[in-house]
Amino acid sequence: MDFVGLINTLVGYLWGTPLLVTLFGAGIYFTVRSKFWQFVHLRYSIKQIANSLKPKKDDSSGMLSSFEAVATALGSAVGVGNIAGVASAIALGGPGALFWMWVSALVGMATKMVEITLALHYREKNENGDAYGGPTYYMEKGFKEKKYFGWKVLATVFGLGILSDYFLGMSAYTVSEAVSSVFGINQIMVAVVFAIALTAVVLGGIKRLGKVLSVVVPFMCILYLIAGIIIILKDAASLPSSFALIFQSAFKLSAAIGGFAGASVALAFRTGLARGVYSNEAGWGTAAMIHSTAKVKHPVEQGVMGVVEVFIDTIIVCTVTGLVIINTGAWSSGLSAAPLAIEAFEIGLGSFGPMILVLAIFLLGWTSVTAKYTNYEIVLRHIFGVNEKTLKIILKLFRSCVAIPGLMLTIIKVNFDISSSVIWLFADLVTGLPTLVNIISLLLLSGKFFELLKDYNDRNFGRLKGSEGRSSIRLFYDEDIV
Repeated sequence: MDFVGLINTLVGYLWGTPLLVTLFGAGIYFTVRSKFWQFVHLRYSIKQIANSLKPKKDDSSGMLSSFEAVATALGSAVGVGNIAGVASAIALGGPGALFWMWVSALVGMATKMVEITLALHYREKNENGDAYGGPTYYMEKGFKEKKYFGWKVLATVFGLGILSDYFLGMSAYTVSEAVSSVFGINQIMVAVVFAIALTAVVLGGIKRLGKVLSVVVPFMCILYLIAGIIIILKDAASLPSSFALIFQSAFKLSAAIGGFAGASVALAFRTGLARGVYSNEAGWGTAAMIHSTAKVKHPVEQGVMGVVEVFIDTIIVCTVTGLVIINTGAWSSGLSAAPLAIEAFEIGLGSFGPMILVLAIFLLGWTSVTAKYTNYEIVLRHIFGVNEKTLKIILKLFRSCVAIPGLMLTIIKVNFDISSSVIWLFADLVTGLPTLVNIISLLLLSGKFFELLKDYNDRNFGRLKGSEGRSSIRLFYDEDIV
C-alpha cells in the first residue's frame, strides 16, 4: 500500500462507523432531550446575536464581549473549509456530500450549544481575571466532579489533535494555492506574505484578535455571499435539477462523469460529515475554547450563539459554495479544492470571478488561522498554566512561530507536487481524533448541560422569566451560586 493509500485507509477507519454513530447519535440525543431547542428557538438565538452588537456596560468576567467571541469563533469556522473544503468534498464524494454536510449541521447545532455551555461553566480565570476554558478544562473538572477516571488520557489526545491542526497549516496552503493559480505569482512567495500578515495580528494576543475579527468577519462573509448568490441566480433555472442531483447522490451511487471518478453513498456520507465538522467545528471542541473567553452572566447565554454559528457556516455559506460548484457544472471537471471553486466562479462571473474568490479565500484563510490561534493558546495555557513565567515564554515563542507550519506545508507541497486531495485527507485525520474524545466527554457530562439549560429556560421562557433572583444551581463551576 502506498502512502496516500495508507492515509486514506486511516481516515476511513477514523471516520468509520464508531465516530459516525457517536457523532450523529450524540447530536440526535442532544436535540431530542433538549426538545429540539435549536429549531424551536432559532429566531431567539439570532436575536441574541443582534443584541450582542449593542454597546453595553458589562461587569461579567471574561476577556471578549459576547459578539467578539462569536466573531472570533465564526472567523475560525468560516474559513477555507467553506470554499476549498466544500469543493474537495464534492470532488471526492460527489454532490451528495453537500446533503450530508447539511445533516451534520442540523444536529451539530445542538452539539455546539452543549460544548460551548460546558466550556463556560467549567472555565477558570487567571490572576488578571481573564477567563479560559474548553474541552480539556471540562474533561478535568467535570470528570473529577462526577468521579470519572481517564480524563488525562482524553485531554491529552484532544490537545495533541488540536496542536496537530496547527502543524498542518491548511489555511496558509489554500490561500497560496488560490492566489498563485489566479495571478501566476510564485506560491511560496504568497505563503511568505500571508505568514507576515498572520504574525502581525497574532502577536497582539486574544484581545486584539477579538477586536480585528469583529470587524473583518462580517465584511468577509457578506462579500463572499453576494458574489456566490449572483452566480446562482444567473442560472436559477438549473437550481431544481441541482437540488435533485444533491438528494439523489446522497442515497445512491454517483456515476463517473467528465473528470469526476464516481462515488459511493458511503464515501459521500463520510466525506460530507468530515468536511462538515472541519467547517462548522460542531463537536470538534475548537469553538468552545474561543467562546469560553466571553463576558456573560449565564453559560447557556453564550451557548445559544453556537446554534447560529453552525447555521451561518454550513446551512448558508457552505450551501452557497456547493450550489455554485454544482449549478455551474464545474463539479465534474476533475478539479478539486481551491482550483475547483475558482473554476466555478470563473464560469459564473468571468474573469472577475477568480479575483473575487481569491480575495475571499485570503480573508477567510487569514481570519481562520488568526482565530484558531486562540485554541492553541488555550491548550498551551492549560498545559503550562501553573508556571506563569514559563507560560509567558512559551506563548511568546508560539506567537512568533505560528505562521511557520503553513509556510512549510506550502514549500513541501510545491517541491514534492503533492495533490490537494491528499492535503485535505490530512485535515480529516487531525479533525477526527479530538472530535471523538470530545463527543464522548460531552455525552458523559451532558447532565450538567441539561441542568444549566433548564435554569436558562426558566429564566427566559418559564416560571422565572424576567427575574433577577438567585438560582438554585452554580452557573460557573469556580463561582458561588447566583
